[in-house]
This record gives sequence, C-alpha cells and structure tokens, in this order.
Amino acid sequence: MATSLLLLLLFMLSISHSSQMLLLPLTHSLSITQFNTTHHLLKSTSTRSLARFHRHHHRQNHQLSLPLSPGSDYTLSFNLGSQPITLYMDTGSDLVWFPCSPFECILCEGKPNPTKPHNLTLSQSHPVSCQSHACSAAHNHVPNSNLCAIARCPLDSIEIRECSSLTCPPFYYAYADGSLIANLYRTNLSISSLLLNNFTFGCAHTTLAEPTGVAGFGRGVLSFPAQISTFNPKLGNRFSYCLVSHSFEGERVNPPSPLILGRYDNAGGEEVEFVYTSMLRNPKHPYFYCVGLAGISVGKKSIPAPEMLKKVDYKGNGGVVVDSGTTFTMLPASLYNSVVDEFDGRVRRVHVRASEIEKKTGLGPCYYLDRVSEVPTVTFHFVGNHSSVVLPKRNYFYEFLDGSDRVRRTRKVGCMMLMNGGDETELSGGPGATLGNYQQQGFEVVYDLEKQRVGFARRHCASLWDRINHEKK
Repeated sequence: MATSLLLLLLFMLSISHSSQMLLLPLTHSLSITQFNTTHHLLKSTSTRSLARFHRHHHRQNHQLSLPLSPGSDYTLSFNLGSQPITLYMDTGSDLVWFPCSPFECILCEGKPNPTKPHNLTLSQSHPVSCQSHACSAAHNHVPNSNLCAIARCPLDSIEIRECSSLTCPPFYYAYADGSLIANLYRTNLSISSLLLNNFTFGCAHTTLAEPTGVAGFGRGVLSFPAQISTFNPKLGNRFSYCLVSHSFEGERVNPPSPLILGRYDNAGGEEVEFVYTSMLRNPKHPYFYCVGLAGISVGKKSIPAPEMLKKVDYKGNGGVVVDSGTTFTMLPASLYNSVVDEFDGRVRRVHVRASEIEKKTGLGPCYYLDRVSEVPTVTFHFVGNHSSVVLPKRNYFYEFLDGSDRVRRTRKVGCMMLMNGGDETELSGGPGATLGNYQQQGFEVVYDLEKQRVGFARRHCASLWDRINHEKK
C-alpha cells in the first residue's frame, strides 16, 4: 500500500558525518477516503487555512494554532524513549505534543490521520517540575511561584524554592476549531544517530477535535530546534526545508521533502542564490517567523502592499508569518482584491470564469481551461534589497480535471491558490498575512536564527534529498 511505503520512508533518516548538519525526511500527509473528492479536499483545506489564520487574532498569547487540513501537511518522524512517533511539522507553533494513553478525543469522528496514543512509562519519561523554566514557558510565562502554588506546594517551600518534587500543572491550548489539555514530560529523543537527553514534550490525554500531534518549529524555548540547539547550537540555530510539490487529486507516494538542521555545503556543487528578508520581532506572538512584504506583482503590474504588511507594531499587529502549518497564503482584503482584479482582467481574455467551482472549493478565481493555459506570473516582493521571489505557476494556480457536471464532459479547471484573509480593520492583534506551505513548495526555505533572516531559493526538492544523501556516502 502507498501508506506503508510512506511509513518506510520515515525511517530513512541519515546524519552527516559533520556535527554541523542533520538531514531528515518530511513526508507529505494526504488522506483519501471514498468521500474525499478534489473539491472536498480543496474546500476542507481552504476552510482550515482561513480558520487557522483568524485564530491568530483571537487567542491568548501562547495558545497553539494547529494544522488540521487533510492533504496539506508535512510530517516528521523520530523516537521518544523507545517509541516511534510521527507528528506534523509546524513553524507556526513552539511546542512538541502528541496524544497519550488513556486518550479521549471529543468530536473527532471523520478526522484524518489519527495518531495512535502512546503509553508513557515512568521509567522512561519524567514529569517536569512546577519550578522549571519549561513549566513557566508552557503556561505563558506565569511565575513559577504561582505554578507551584497551583500544584499545592506549601508557602514556606515556595519561599525557599524547594518545590522540585511537585509536577507542572496541566496546561490548556486552543486552536482553530478545538482545544487540548496536556502535561509536560521529559525523556530521551533519538533521531537518526542523534540522542538528546531530557527532551520536553506535551502529553495530551484529552483533546477536542484534534486527534494528531505537532512538532513545533517556532521561536520558543520548547520548540524542536530550540531544544536541539541546547545540545548542539550549530544544529538548532539554522534550519531549512524544501517541500516536494503535491496535488489534491489522489493518493500517491512522493519522495521525502528534506529537512536540514544546521548548515551544509551546496550538494553536488549546485550554485544556488538565496533571496533573504529580515525577521521582524512580534511582541505579542514571539514564536512567529514574521517578515515584511512590500508588494506583489501580477505580470509587470506592481501592486504595493498596505503598510501593515511591511512591519509589526508594538501591539503585535502586521507583518507576514512564514508558516509551514498553514496550506494557502492569506492576504488582507485590499491587497487580495487588487491582485485578483489584475489577475482576472488578464486571464478572462482567454478563459471562462468557473464560478460553480469556486463555491465547491472555497478558492477563486477559477476558470475552465478549454484552451492552452495562459496566466500571468506572480512575484512576491519582500522588504529588503533584491528580495523578490517569483512563484512557479503551480504554486499559485492549481489545475485539475473536474467531472462533477454529469451533463458536460470532464473539463480542465484552474484556480488561484491565494486566499482573502479579511478586512484590515479586522486583523488587529496578529499578523496581517500568512505565507502558506503551498506557496513554499519547490523552494528551499531557510530560517537563519543567528542572522535573524528568512531565505528562499528555487530548488528541485526531490533531487536535493538525493544529492545530499549521495555526498554523505
């Protein structure tokens, strides 16, 4: 079965002989059932992208926003203690968590890819103390004295900081359409030949509408790269991934998408030029990788971005989040409408608008492609000199065969894969836009935490995986 082949790929982990680089495979998650048509998958994914984006603006400072979409996410595999684990890789959150036995998931019927609950043994995993830095981080930096009081530590022991025997209280996270309660534990993590002692993770016994776990790669002390950096700063202070392109038209085995922790020399001597833009500090959402967007070009027409996308203010408003856990790019209404108007004005000269497809998929504009597809190029202009990224056509215009109309023949359809995030006045208290993983496909995306910048370079991601593996042999 294709699923079995995907699982086999997860164990093809390899590590460089140099301690400066660790190569891991990200596997694309695509759940297909008899009810999952292309329309259904696109509609589900667009709805989840929109919900996740708006959740950034209506949640407390440290609540997770989790990837839930079928057919849109990338997973990472490793071992905690002696147990293999597979989680979604998400740069939009900063905690590693998964379901633990006994496990109850409320309203999880029909959810894709449930993670099998893990049995934690106290001989391998240890609860985190209420006076630890990790406990405070999980509780949105609540003082440890308060947390130890909640854990019923006596006052005299709190005053002299002798509450190490009491465990960190459970914490609550809310996200797009669900929530979870978890406890913090520590155990050994092994990934390839790398072994980390006392890796901190969340163990959830109860969730609402969320049967899967997440490997958070955001900017926070509990994130996967932050904990790696305590073991080896060269591995944790810089990471990149190169997402292999996927479709929504059926289950297939894709080659792994390389996730690279640390630095590496260009595989095969390939000359690659990265386009960099600076990370912006977000005081309300410090775990986000925020960047500035100056504008978007459709063909030769340059459309300036609103000021809110170029910077982040002291309240945490504005900027663009580079997010591997959101599928489609979300833009504020003013910029989105300007891009669509320019795009539609050019495409409708050749192709007929497919409004009924737009209703079924939640995407738009869509067109019937009865002729050779002709669409203008789309370019993102990030803040900074020479920081323009030209998107491949497949990253913003998805083409598929539609056979839902029984009267007509099967027709080829194409839809723009950018989404309207809402009016700017409604986007207070959070990012102004999100750069989703679908628009990141076919690029190596570098998160350079030392120089505080994000970089993009066009790559053939499957070939990159092969070249790095070949050079290591």
